[in-house]
Amino acid sequence: MDWVKLKRFQSFVQEKARLSRLAQWRQAIQAVFRHNISIEEYYNFHFYENHKSQHSSYAGTGYMYEYQLKMNPPQYREVLSDKTQFLRKYRDFVRHEFLTHEELQSQPEKAEVLLRNPSGKIVLKSSDGQCGRGIEVRSCDDFSPASLIERLKATGNDFVEAFVTQHPDIMRLSPSGLNTVRIITQLDRNNKVHIIGTRLRITVNSAIDNLAAGNIAAPIDLATGEVKGPGVYSDITKADEHNHPVTGVPIVGFQIPYWQETLQMCKEAALVDTCNRSIGWDVAITDEGPELIEGNHDWCKLLWQLPVKRGLKPVLESFRRELSAD
Repeated sequence: MDWVKLKRFQSFVQEKARLSRLAQWRQAIQAVFRHNISIEEYYNFHFYENHKSQHSSYAGTGYMYEYQLKMNPPQYREVLSDKTQFLRKYRDFVRHEFLTHEELQSQPEKAEVLLRNPSGKIVLKSSDGQCGRGIEVRSCDDFSPASLIERLKATGNDFVEAFVTQHPDIMRLSPSGLNTVRIITQLDRNNKVHIIGTRLRITVNSAIDNLAAGNIAAPIDLATGEVKGPGVYSDITKADEHNHPVTGVPIVGFQIPYWQETLQMCKEAALVDTCNRSIGWDVAITDEGPELIEGNHDWCKLLWQLPVKRGLKPVLESFRRELSAD
C-alpha cells in the first residue's frame, strides 16, 4: 500500500464526493471482501461514485490473480516473466537487437554492433523487471563495451537492447518515450484466438509508458485502430486528456499505423505457446511495421478497464467457465 497516495485519494474523494474518510474506509473494506479487489482499487474503479450495481463487474487484484493462475500456470510462465527468454522465444516477431550481460562479456564484437544501432540509444533492463522499474534509456555515445558491462552491474540490470524508433505519427503524439499498444489475447478451449483488449499506452514526459509511472492510456477501436476515447490516468485526482498534455496532439481520433498487421502479429504470437492462454502483448509500431516488446502473463487490469470506464470481468468469466467445464 502506498499510504501517501491513499491519503491523497481520500482527501480528493472527501472533497469531490462529500464522503468522510470513515465512510470511505467502510465502503473500501466492504468492497475488498465482496468483490475481491484491493483498497486502492476502490478508488481506481471509482466505487465511491459508481452505483453499487456496477461494482461486481470489475476484475480486481484478487480475481485477476486467480484467473491468470488458471490461464497461465506458474510452470509455463517463465518464458513471459523472463524478458530475454521471451525475446528469444518470439524472435520472429522482434526486430531490434539485444544482448545479455553474459553475451556482452563473451562477444564484445556484438556489443560494438549494438552500440552502433540506428536509433543512437540503448535500453538497460532487468530480465525479471516489472512496471518499468530500473529501466535506463541512454545514448550509445555514453558507452564502450567495457563501460556498458560496468553500468549493467552498477544498476542491477542484466541485459541491454537497441532502442526502438517508433513510427513518426506516434513520435509526434509523444516523443518522450516508446509508446506501445497493449493487445490482450485469450485462447478458448479450441485454441481460437480472441482479442479482448486494445489500448494505447501514452508517455507523458516519461521514458516508459506504464500507467504506474504517471502516464495515460486510451481505448482503441478493434475494427479500425482508431483511438476512441481520451487518455486516462490511474491517479483519480487527474482529469482525462483529450489532447496530449505536452504536445497538444489530439488523442481521440488518433489512428494507429499498421493496425491490421499488429492484430495479425499478436494472433500468430498467441499460438506460439498455447500453455499460456491469456497474454497482454506490448507492441511497438515502427516505420517498418509492428514488433513485440514484451508479453505479460499478469497483464494489468487497470490498463484494461479504466480507459473504457466499465468493469470487464464478464468477458473473463465466459472463458473461465468454458475451460472449467473441461
